[in-house]
Parts: sequence; structure tokens; C-alpha cells
Amino acid sequence: MRRKKKRHLEETSYWLSYSDMMAALLLIFVLIISFTMLQSQRRYEQKQEELKQQQALVQSQQEQLQEQQEQLDKLIGIRTELIEALKKEFDGTDLSVKVDEKTGSIALDSSILFDSGQFALKASGEELLQKFLPKYIGVLTDKQFNDYISEIIIEGHTDTQGDYLYNLELSQKRALSVATFCLDENKKVLSTAKITKLRKIVTANGKSFSNPILDKDGKEDQNASRRVEFLFRLKDDEMINDISDILNN
Repeated sequence: MRRKKKRHLEETSYWLSYSDMMAALLLIFVLIISFTMLQSQRRYEQKQEELKQQQALVQSQQEQLQEQQEQLDKLIGIRTELIEALKKEFDGTDLSVKVDEKTGSIALDSSILFDSGQFALKASGEELLQKFLPKYIGVLTDKQFNDYISEIIIEGHTDTQGDYLYNLELSQKRALSVATFCLDENKKVLSTAKITKLRKIVTANGKSFSNPILDKDGKEDQNASRRVEFLFRLKDDEMINDISDILNN
């Protein structure tokens, strides 16, 4: 009887120990599962936060591109309107000037402005500028465009005959002669107010024969190459180029 009781106690103790061990293992398993789920939840929340940040960044970039696109469209519209205004201003006049459809630049024949190899303005050159400048500057300084103009560039160009450096000096002096005439108050071609404004934005450059005019056969048109060009630059031209690159890419 005692042996049976002792055996029963031993069996009971064995099963209790086994149950405790299984309970402990189960607890450990539950803890592992809980920890894993907690980590997964944290990673999920972290991924969600990163996704929200990425979405916010994408939205911000889209809004920025949209704003830049609108500004680009506006500036392109200003350039187009300015070119059309210049064309309208010179249409029907006795001035033989042509406004470039894309850039708005206007080239004046050097043979009218200067004698061959010279940079002092001829009488015919001064007469041409007296007629041309009030119209050209009048359009660019009109209230519709005035705030958008950052620079007016006067460029001298030669044909490809002769030495590059000689032509560079000649083209620079010719551009400067035209700019000087433009800014000279004593000539009374432009008002003092306009001259004061122009002194801040007019530049004169010589290009030698770096940009010759070619005919349909690809040969140089020397008469056309010898010229003085008037060009304008809008305040945000560089930004337009940068935005165009971004949008194209």
C-alpha cells in the first residue's frame, strides 16, 4: 500500500514538473510571438511614416514643378507678346529691320552704320539710330514689359575675312559706338528718364566673326554677317532654361 502511494506521488510530481515546464515553454513562446508582433507593428508604423514623408515630398515637388511650369508659361508668354509688339512697331515703317521670330533680336546693317573697317558712326548710321532707337526702346520700356527686362545687349559682328583679334576689336568698338550714341543725352534721341534706366541694363559686346550668317547652301553671307544686333534678356531667362531642363528630364 505504501509502495502504491509512493509511486502515485512520484507520478504526480513528474506530471506536475512536466506541466510546469510546458507552461514555461508556452509562456516563452507567447512572449516571443508578442515581441515579434510588436517589432512587426513598429516596422509597419515606421514604413507608414516613411511612406507619408515620401508622399509629402512628392506632393511638394509636384506643387513646385506646377508653380515653375506656370511661371515658365507666363514668361514664355511675355517673350511672345514682346516679340509681337516689336514686329507691330516696325511694320509699315521705312526702317528695313527684321525682328527674329524666336529671340526678338534685330540686326542693323553695318554698311549703313559704318564705313568699311571703321567704328565711327556715319551720318546715315546716326539717322538710322535716331529713327530706330525711340521705337525699339519705347517697346521694351513700355509698362507691359518694363519690369521683365533685365538686359539690353548691343552686339557687334564682322564677316570671316581677316584676323579674328582685329575683328574682335573692331566689333567691340562698333558696339560701343552704338551704345554711346544710345546713351548720349546730348543727342536728344531718348528722354533723360529712359537713358537713366538704360544705363543700368545696356551692355555692348564684340563677337568678331564667331557667329556668321550662312545662306541656304551653307556659305557665308558676308553682307549679312557684318551687322550690329540688338537683343534683350528677360530677368528670368536663366531660370527658364533651368526649368525647361527639369521638365524635359
